[in-house]
Amino acid sequence: MPSVTEEQSRRVVSIVGPTASGKTGLGIAIAKALASKGERAEIVNADAYQMYKGMDIGTAKASAEERAQVRHHLIDIIDPDDAMSVARFQELAREKIAELQGQGIRPILVGGSGLYARAAIDDISFPGTDPNVRGRLEERERTEGAGALFDELKAKDPQAAARMDPHNPRRTIRALEVIEVTGRPYSASLPHYRYVIPTVQIGLDLPREELDRRIDIRTKQMLEGGFIEEGERIRPRLGITAAKALGYQQVVDYLDGLRDLNDTFMDIAQKTKRLARKQMGWFGRDPRIHWLQALNPALLDNAMAIIGHADAGDYDAIDAQADAYTQHHLGDID
Repeated sequence: MPSVTEEQSRRVVSIVGPTASGKTGLGIAIAKALASKGERAEIVNADAYQMYKGMDIGTAKASAEERAQVRHHLIDIIDPDDAMSVARFQELAREKIAELQGQGIRPILVGGSGLYARAAIDDISFPGTDPNVRGRLEERERTEGAGALFDELKAKDPQAAARMDPHNPRRTIRALEVIEVTGRPYSASLPHYRYVIPTVQIGLDLPREELDRRIDIRTKQMLEGGFIEEGERIRPRLGITAAKALGYQQVVDYLDGLRDLNDTFMDIAQKTKRLARKQMGWFGRDPRIHWLQALNPALLDNAMAIIGHADAGDYDAIDAQADAYTQHHLGDID
């Protein structure tokens, strides 16, 4: 039986990386390795679209067999016509993490949705919106021009303005909206690379050629394994947010006769590769992530060693400095 001190020192494990890099497999392997040492661990999903019921093949959810090996949470929790936001996820994820930790279970976050993964563990807030305020600012942009709004932002929050593109009025409007709604500078909403829940992040890296190959194989398997039928079945219930999940619009176009199966495959594969590059760019900005080669036969051993060092506090000092030397992107919060 672990001591209270041991349980308190256990970090949440967050496994990140591009789509098709093997995050689910590593998460399950880590949970099993911890179980062999007498420690319980369960997986908490941090993929934006795997929370939707019925969207199984297109979002590459863990299979029934995989879920039977290790318990998964925050999968299949809302209907496709409902909307999941990152702010809503943050609340759900933190509740689930606290619940598991209260039972002596180590949470393992798994997901490729970068902002979702960070929202669960980091000092990051999501200011509300006010349609009336936004509407008024949008009208001013039409009448006064984007330059006038940006000048106002420079006066109200020079730190935010210094890091934003003056030619992106959508961002300027959002910043001024947040200032008016919250009464605080927009820069105060900046996501910090600072854990509010003690965590260790492990990133999976792959050579681009191998990642592209995996994406092609996965896309082919999806289309041959029932993705078309899934799209047809779920189409009447797809809400605006769920419909943004990659691949579903292409399947709908195929069902409507707007493209053939080969075009559908090519478009999904190409856009998935583009998404993978974007994910690597996102995760690459976080200096706290411990990157491991996904193809290394010693991957699990290396991951377990990193978790051991994290539990011992070996990374605390350097992680605490991450926010000081990292350039943030104010546009990340919408």
